Amino acid sequence: MRRVFGFVIGAVMGGIIGAATALLFAPSSGAEMRALINERTQSFAADVKQAANTKRIELTDRLDTLRAPKS
Repeated sequence: MRRVFGFVIGAVMGGIIGAATALLFAPSSGAEMRALINERTQSFAADVKQAANTKRIELTDRLDTLRAPKS
């Protein structure tokens, strides 16, 4: 559980730092920048959901293995 939590925290912090860097150094207009931020936010959210689903499936499989009766 700590690994998943650490991954999520790292991913969120990376996204925040990346967004702040993009805002500071991008030579785009406000509308272009908002569109870019929106697109990257949606992409980031999709990546986090995918990682969470992958980990959920992995943990579910592991739990099923542990719950199975021993032969």
